[in-house]
Amino acid sequence: MVGQNILEHPAAAQYDIVAPSSQELDLTDFAATQRFMVATNPDVVIHCAGRVGGIQANIAHPVDFLVTNMDLGRNVIMAAHKAGVPNLINLASSCMYPRNAPNPLSETLVLQGELEPTNEGYALAKIFATRLCEYINRESQQTGATGVRYKTLIPCNLYGRHDKFSPEHSHLIPAIIHKVHQAKVQHLAEVEIWGDGTARREFMYAGDLAGAVLQAVQDFSQLPDLINIGLGHDHSINDYYAAAAQVIGWQGNFVHDTTKPVGMKQKLVDITRQRAWGWMPATALSTGIEKAYQYYLMEQNA
Repeated sequence: MVGQNILEHPAAAQYDIVAPSSQELDLTDFAATQRFMVATNPDVVIHCAGRVGGIQANIAHPVDFLVTNMDLGRNVIMAAHKAGVPNLINLASSCMYPRNAPNPLSETLVLQGELEPTNEGYALAKIFATRLCEYINRESQQTGATGVRYKTLIPCNLYGRHDKFSPEHSHLIPAIIHKVHQAKVQHLAEVEIWGDGTARREFMYAGDLAGAVLQAVQDFSQLPDLINIGLGHDHSINDYYAAAAQVIGWQGNFVHDTTKPVGMKQKLVDITRQRAWGWMPATALSTGIEKAYQYYLMEQNA
């Protein structure tokens, strides 16, 4: 999703972007990844490949979420480093933050407490890639390679065009869009919400993150080595269901299943560094859900 949104962003036109599909390049194959880096010789690498999904997918496939994402992170970052790529932007995740850390979550809190069990494997893989970038920076400074800088963006939760909407793979907002749309077309009176709906999440439109990534390329020297990218505010799960229902035009009732897992009670990132860097997202929640819903309808009719 993130990669496609970067390619679609208007600011992408000023760059020569090489973006092989998974069919063209298997990033779990280190030798193939290294050959690609050497042949392409890029000025900057944006690592946004990943095995992603919501609570259901993370619970069902913890081995895959840990191992695949560790392989992707290790291979892309080390292949770039060995090929002499000077600049790299690594996309991490707010899942890296401890489950009981005080909100908003500042960048200094990584590895300062127990992770959320429902997505621990994914979080560990993202922590690994982030630390690997930090270690490369440290070693490069020690050896005098001052032009090498591998930096990490920690986005809040994302949604938007090119998202996954199937219930077994989707995150919260695409899952809500699918459930509420199905309720509308099937004339259902109720939609179920996992938990009591009071847990709070920060969801940013993926097109906005694409803008932040491309600004990071443009303004790389001023970009902090580790920086949250988010909205600075959050909404309850109930709020997201209500917003989607309004966009989709469904007027039924919501019921809560409090036996289902909901993950962390709140996950709001601290955007102090982001504000100082001079970037803020532009897409309102209703606008973003409308764009995501139109993409969903297009995929349904494809």
